[in-house]
Amino acid sequence: MNDFSELENELRKLRPAQPSPVLFERVEEAMGVCRAGASPARQPKRSSYNWLSLGLGLAAAAVLVLFAAINMEHRQKTGEKIAQASPVPETGSVVPARRNGGGGSTSLNRFVPTGATQVVYNTRDEGLQFARGSEQPLRRIRYQTHQTWQWRNPRTGASLRVSYPSEEVVLIPVSGQ
Repeated sequence: MNDFSELENELRKLRPAQPSPVLFERVEEAMGVCRAGASPARQPKRSSYNWLSLGLGLAAAAVLVLFAAINMEHRQKTGEKIAQASPVPETGSVVPARRNGGGGSTSLNRFVPTGATQVVYNTRDEGLQFARGSEQPLRRIRYQTHQTWQWRNPRTGASLRVSYPSEEVVLIPVSGQ
């Protein structure tokens, strides 16, 4: 106990040093200048917009566009196909074969698939849900799409296009954290 009382007495003897009168004068001068409206070290106004980051972002975007254009040009020169239609089996013709007026030869008059597109125009995250028989939560995501299928008859030049909207719901398992 004596150790603590001695320590306490020593701490009571310690007092902060008195500030010098010069310090008070400097503080009064600085406050007087600030009240007058001029700061002692006038700093130029900084723009609230960072032009350097904007310039770097635009330069990066320009480089990406340039590489994409070069890549597309290279694909066109080499003849690389981006999309390809699969051949149609002989038995799956849409239009039946028509006989020519002459001998017994037949020519197929059929539609061949020429393209298919699927455009997702709305994706909605419906949150976590517990499905029946599931031990863990599942994230439910709903996709609304517009599908278009195209066929063409190479012999006659006739074409057929079918478009319809569709909706798909996907359940994605979520692991616990």
